Amino acid sequence: MDLMHHSSTFLLPTIPLHHCPSLTHALVVLNQTLPRFAPLLWKHAQLRLCADGGANRVFDEMPLLFPEEDASDVRRRYKPDVIKGDMDSIRKEVLDFYRSLGTKVIDESHDQDTTDLHKCITYIRDFAPDVNKSSQLCILVAGALGGRFDHEMGNLNVLYFFSSLRIVLLSDDSLIYLLPRTHHHEIHIQTSVEGPHCGLIPIGVPSRSSTTTGLRWNLNNTEMRFGGLISSSNIVVGEKVTVQSDTDLLWTISIKKL
Repeated sequence: MDLMHHSSTFLLPTIPLHHCPSLTHALVVLNQTLPRFAPLLWKHAQLRLCADGGANRVFDEMPLLFPEEDASDVRRRYKPDVIKGDMDSIRKEVLDFYRSLGTKVIDESHDQDTTDLHKCITYIRDFAPDVNKSSQLCILVAGALGGRFDHEMGNLNVLYFFSSLRIVLLSDDSLIYLLPRTHHHEIHIQTSVEGPHCGLIPIGVPSRSSTTTGLRWNLNNTEMRFGGLISSSNIVVGEKVTVQSDTDLLWTISIKKL
């Protein structure tokens, strides 16, 4: 079984050269409070999308992260490449502002069967060949956690729907991504910005056998399921965690407040 490497280098000011894995990043901003490190994610991304009301967040909250600068200058600097969704949340003045700067606007109000995040991931997968030509694409999703629980569950569902893509859900406090059962996983911990609290969660189906190294409470061919044991409130003890499982697992780790 192939080994899949993971690392949160996108939380570092500079992504080290030749770091494994070497990834191309895209950013999707959802309609929740921007994490304090949103400008860092923006800098690392080669493509930036706002999912509907996520454009309001960029317009309103990015200037608050740069209180010494003129708000208009900040808004022009942080211009999304694409705004996509059913357009039921974005304010007209925000839409008009970004459209005047050349942002591409895609109205999919006819599609009420998928979430705005789903729509944005589909765009990156299907219509952004310059970014998606690499199998090492990683999609960062800001504002994916917090707020309404059904929205959070919808975002988690996107991880499973697009299980062949690297997608990272981010909030101010933590991140989540999927560890597909088709691979063994090696997670390189960026100890300066993340940890130590972490978890491995099976969703949808139980895991009959999961094995880890690098955790305070490692799993050893352990069964996990809702209504039984899940690995929550675990702790990383070094700079590398390995995971093997017979089912897809969610990996989550805390993000440090620096």
